[in-house]
Amino acid sequence: MVEEKSSTYEQYARLLHERQRQRSRLQRRSHALAWAKIAAAVAELGVGLWFLYTKQGAGFLLLPLVVFLALAVGHERVLRALRTLRAAVLFYERGLARLEDRWSGTGETGLRFLASEHPYARDLDLFGKGSLFELLSTVRTRAGEETLAGWLLNPAPVAEIRARQQAVEELRARLAFREELFTAGDVVAPGLHPEALTAWASQPARFGSVAQTAWAILLGLVWLFFLVDGLAHGVYWPLFLVTVVNFALNLARAAETERAADAAEDAAKDLNLLVRVLRLFEAQSFASPKLAGLQQKLRTEGLRPSEAIARLDRISFHLAARRNVFARLLSGALFYSFHMTTLVEHWRVAHGGALRAWLEAVGEFEALAALAGYAYEHPDDVWPELVEDQGPLFLAESLAHPLLPAARAVSNDLAFGRGMQLMMLSGPNMAGKSTFMRSIGANAVLAQCGAPVRARRLQMSPLAIGASICVLDSLEGGISRFYAEIKRLKLIVDLTEAATPVLFLLDELLSGTNSFDRRKGTASIVRTLVGRGAIGLVTTHDLALTEIPKTLGSVAENCHFEDRYEAGKLIFDYKLKPGVVETSNALKLMQSIGLPGE
Repeated sequence: MVEEKSSTYEQYARLLHERQRQRSRLQRRSHALAWAKIAAAVAELGVGLWFLYTKQGAGFLLLPLVVFLALAVGHERVLRALRTLRAAVLFYERGLARLEDRWSGTGETGLRFLASEHPYARDLDLFGKGSLFELLSTVRTRAGEETLAGWLLNPAPVAEIRARQQAVEELRARLAFREELFTAGDVVAPGLHPEALTAWASQPARFGSVAQTAWAILLGLVWLFFLVDGLAHGVYWPLFLVTVVNFALNLARAAETERAADAAEDAAKDLNLLVRVLRLFEAQSFASPKLAGLQQKLRTEGLRPSEAIARLDRISFHLAARRNVFARLLSGALFYSFHMTTLVEHWRVAHGGALRAWLEAVGEFEALAALAGYAYEHPDDVWPELVEDQGPLFLAESLAHPLLPAARAVSNDLAFGRGMQLMMLSGPNMAGKSTFMRSIGANAVLAQCGAPVRARRLQMSPLAIGASICVLDSLEGGISRFYAEIKRLKLIVDLTEAATPVLFLLDELLSGTNSFDRRKGTASIVRTLVGRGAIGLVTTHDLALTEIPKTLGSVAENCHFEDRYEAGKLIFDYKLKPGVVETSNALKLMQSIGLPGE
């Protein structure tokens, strides 16, 4: 355990122990209630048998039943509390896993957000096992996941970044709030599908007109009247006649009703999760403008969003019950499915227009809370200074990779801008070139999404990031690695046509071609990027490419990582040094595993 995390670690460990003790107590209570319910059921059975045998004591039949129902209600409350405590235990277990650097593979990977055409998502390990998304994400709804992923994929304007920083700083110390937010979900995988819900809510109402509803109510009341009349007088032919009419009318609209009901049911899944999250946000008091503005989106005339969603959740529950046998009979005689579907349609007319704004607010709240959790667990990370109107700029002191354990992450200084645009980085295998490049990109992504960064100081301007580090070929698409790489390079060059300066990160450029074409192609691409005002870094094993900075003058420099060979082992210090590397370890690596090195 690294020292800077000790206080957070101790707090997490203490709270985990408390939640585990609370869970154990509730589990014992749950087991006791379960046995008590069994005893009440056995007592009811015994009293029932005794009554059947003696034909006496009918009044005693109610007592075990009442006891059983009371126990069932109490047991359900205990089970709900247990689900919350299980989620709380998971919250602190995952927090301790992150602090102990064993978090990879324990959270949500966000792989569905990974797009091969994105200019840096795959190269900077934004998604997947051990990714930046997995490290950051503690969200419980898909709206939160989509917002967080969007922030990582799309740099925000400077004003928005500063607003998020203030909001994250306010939420950083609210550990109880973040625990309660996480425990709002009963399951590990985030629920709710906002895209389906908002698409459904935005459609115009096409079902359940006033006239249709009035006729359905009238015919249902007529059926109930003749039912009561038949039971009272023993005359059932009017009831039979009305039943035939109602069933015929219901059958005529059955297909339309079922389509509307299915669409509503598919969209309105896991609404109880959204209700709990909304209630939590509505109950908070915030000072930062960003959080207060998001909370304002949740303030509407009439029902609060949580109440409106809770009402939709109740209607959806009753709508789903239309499939049981009793409800099907009611649907035929009393238009049950029609009325439930009509209630859903009326809800959509009343609240559908505001639903998208509610979901967006929830997504932003959750994403900010996730960044706050990261900030809380990394107290030595700093807020980046975002500057405008100074050209491309990236000035870092003690910059390190945020995905590496703090004890093993080697920091380096870096300065781009103010006359320096290109670093040609040479060095032997495994010396840390690619990791250093990724540390630059990952911290730039964190900075421009509103999170703190792994550095002593970082000052940067708005930058469009373009990386070619992990370019893959495509067997299915018939694309070679070289062709995939030049397509990525074209994408990066095209980024320079926009107003935002580009930060390029290019690893072993054009390695899939011959040395002559590689040198000519690399020089041409680098000159184009530098000529268009971009800043960035190119790594290489080919020392011939280190001649390129000499042709560009003071805007470019050579730097390197190096190694040393001691006692049959390669030793790396991962520290950035000026100039061109003077060592090579390829032959030594070959010899170290038994291959001929000469």
